[in-house]
Amino acid sequence: MHIFRERRLQTFLQNYQNRARLLIACPDQLGIVAAVTSFLYEQGANIVESSQYSTDPQGGTFFLRIEFDCPDMTAKKAEMEKEFAKIAETFEMKWRLSLHNDLKKMAIFVSKEEHCLLELLWEWEAGELLADIAFVISNHEHMRESVEALGIPYYYIPVTKEGKDEAERKQIALLKEHKVDTIVLARYMQILSPAFVAEFPFQIINIHHSFLPAFIGARPYEQAYRRGVKLIGATSHYVTDDLDEGPIIEQDVARVDHRYHPEDLKRVGRIIEKTVLARALKWHLEDRVIIHENKTIVFS
Repeated sequence: MHIFRERRLQTFLQNYQNRARLLIACPDQLGIVAAVTSFLYEQGANIVESSQYSTDPQGGTFFLRIEFDCPDMTAKKAEMEKEFAKIAETFEMKWRLSLHNDLKKMAIFVSKEEHCLLELLWEWEAGELLADIAFVISNHEHMRESVEALGIPYYYIPVTKEGKDEAERKQIALLKEHKVDTIVLARYMQILSPAFVAEFPFQIINIHHSFLPAFIGARPYEQAYRRGVKLIGATSHYVTDDLDEGPIIEQDVARVDHRYHPEDLKRVGRIIEKTVLARALKWHLEDRVIIHENKTIVFS
């Protein structure tokens, strides 16, 4: 399987070596798309995918995501950014140009629940999750063998009430040492401190085992059972200082009824959780998510 993944990754890197993505958010006004597409044409680029959205054509915010192929893109990126900055200033754009092959470096945090981690590892091993997994961090040892069998480093950092600050200092040091830019909380059942979150703004993706905003916090399946819900769900979102209230990337639900006890809800919920997290993470890795206030624009 390792050989298959490496071959698929090398094929991907070779096939898309000249592809890039341009993400834009700016006040909506006439001429944005014309200016951007004309610029890309002048650079010799061929647009292969384009998505746009406006919150309101009259005074709203305009969002644009473009994928394009351009010869010698890696060598031209810095100069292209310099030239595009002139257009961006004219339209008051917040923008980002990224190379398709510049894979994000990711760390996965996990606790006792293993289903979300295993889903991500399986998709990564199959070549479906295009990222560089730097390591896995856990406050338990039981997933070490499964992770290290794939050649991924595994760090056991226990978290106690008295030692939480020290544990986070170790975690932050590892993340910075390995230049991690995406952190995935794959059912990591710890609340991150404001100081930790501030180090990685909108780089931390969580899976919450509830269809937010319902049942925020701990034991949502038990809350759902007591409420007698007919739908349960899961939500993947960016982490902010407000517990389970960061910008939502993806959600899904399943129908249940009065016969479902808390353990039944958990069993169904695990399937939703792992699929929702995987989808949200892929969209993030592919630069398909633009954050706007406390919402997201997702060009899936």
